[in-house]
Amino acid sequence: MDKRIKWSIIVLLGAGLTGWGIYSQLPKENKELAAADRVMTGNRNGKKVLNVNARIIKPQLLTDEIQISGSLLPDEEVDLSFETSGKVVEINFEEGSAVKKGQLLAKVNDRHLQAQLQRLVSQLKLAEDRVFRQNALLERDAVSKEAYEQVKTDLATLQADIEIIKANIALTELRAPFDGVIGLRQVSVGTYASPTTIVAKLTKVSPLKIEFGVPERYANQVRKGTNLTFSMPGELNTFHAKVYALESRVDQDTRTLSIRALYPNANGAVLPGRYASIQLKKDEIANAIAVPSEAIVPELGKDKIFLYQSGKAQPVEITSGIRTESQVQVVKGLSVGDTIIVSGTLQLRTGLPVTLDHID
Repeated sequence: MDKRIKWSIIVLLGAGLTGWGIYSQLPKENKELAAADRVMTGNRNGKKVLNVNARIIKPQLLTDEIQISGSLLPDEEVDLSFETSGKVVEINFEEGSAVKKGQLLAKVNDRHLQAQLQRLVSQLKLAEDRVFRQNALLERDAVSKEAYEQVKTDLATLQADIEIIKANIALTELRAPFDGVIGLRQVSVGTYASPTTIVAKLTKVSPLKIEFGVPERYANQVRKGTNLTFSMPGELNTFHAKVYALESRVDQDTRTLSIRALYPNANGAVLPGRYASIQLKKDEIANAIAVPSEAIVPELGKDKIFLYQSGKAQPVEITSGIRTESQVQVVKGLSVGDTIIVSGTLQLRTGLPVTLDHID
């Protein structure tokens, strides 16, 4: 026999013996393969066991909220200015201080008006005496009624002129229109001021208004008296306010409804102009059945949840209600006391054995 043929036969025999040795070490039947699988999974029944977390359904208060941004506005705010022109002769406030309604804040020169007032007042006594004398003469028919009416008119005219001068003097005084905090002054004594000159800004900081807009789909869910909470950057506290007014229509450009709420700000600690992160409550449901959103498995347009029953996962179809950031209300399909699986939901199958690692 050819030497090359002999070596080929020897190589083939060696490969066959090696393959037979490896094959002889592998399980030869499906039963043996299943047994190996059971050893790997730790379940003698041949089914894989999934470790999961679960939660027992309990009734709870469920609050439906929306998160929106807003701004803090003063209750009232005005740029203070004189109603007439003149040189500033008095400034009677401290910058940043609280002032009361009607308090005199500043004044422009009124010496010429005071002089006119003094002249008219000095004529008032003489005019009143003339009316008195003419009235006495009229009673004795010693003077005509026309003469008496003339002196009465002169007196009334003089009194009107006095009131005009007093009104002009009042225009030289700058008084606070409401209680508030006055800002930084923009003029000094000696400044020539006109009605366009801003003296300072007056702000009413108690209460504060919170202005915000809600998307049009929520427009009918917010009404006068609705409570809300808000927070501000750098503040650990949460503040409470109440809606007091709504715009009459939805803005066509932004498709939002403008709303204002009031925060008492009794101590004036919160400053207007700040940004506010608002949590607006739409609904509060007592004794609601709610589940974590990750426990819900969508399938063919329906939602289902897996229950833990006798060591196995059993699916149940549910009908959901309102949704919050982390929870979903279940209005049909679950009962108080049910144990739901809240982890590993994508691996669950009907009847799959499960082991509870943690249960709430």
